[in-house]
Amino acid sequence: MKYDHMVPGTFLDRPNRFIAHVQLGGETCTVHVKNTGRCRELLVPGCRVWCQESDNPARKTKYDLICVEKGQRLINMDSQAPNAAAGQWLASGGLGEISDLRPETVHGDSRFDFSFQKDGKQCFLEVKGVTLETEGVCAFPDAPTERGAKHLRGLARAAGEGYGAYVLFVIQMEDVRFLHPNDTTDPDFGKALREAAQAGVVVLAMDCRVTPQSMELQRAVPVKL
Repeated sequence: MKYDHMVPGTFLDRPNRFIAHVQLGGETCTVHVKNTGRCRELLVPGCRVWCQESDNPARKTKYDLICVEKGQRLINMDSQAPNAAAGQWLASGGLGEISDLRPETVHGDSRFDFSFQKDGKQCFLEVKGVTLETEGVCAFPDAPTERGAKHLRGLARAAGEGYGAYVLFVIQMEDVRFLHPNDTTDPDFGKALREAAQAGVVVLAMDCRVTPQSMELQRAVPVKL
């Protein structure tokens, strides 16, 4: 996952889910936030951020907020980046030899991020981007997500029908200790994740090497259910 035309700035405030005010080159700019999640622990007034400049004159905002520095850690908070990075990882053999890799595949009442063939079996994979971290421990989700639990239950049904089923948590930072379901924020998601694992869904987590110009999956991270 690559970015160009990246510029550093200072986060000021976030009037709503979609925009933020960022000081860029001495000017206060309204930028598009590419993550509609809460991200309160990331977007702290005065923190350093990285924005991508667009050359599309039709846009209302000239910049997209992509990365934020949290202490010594650089975190990618672009909600579209996990799928793009996961697709590149799958295509390059991250899960071993696969074929017929396709995005956005419907099975039953669920639309999964990817489908592919592996070891002669049709497989489905759902991607979840992770930005919530405390002292190297990551949690998902950072807000209740009925849709996320629905995806897990759809994967569990697919596994029961004989399909390969995977959920991949893409941790949008590096050097973390482990990931766990955020039962305090969304106990139903945690319940659905544990049930999915028991049903045969493969639960994976990968951290990422993050720079202002890129994000790529790096290493496996333990998942503690």
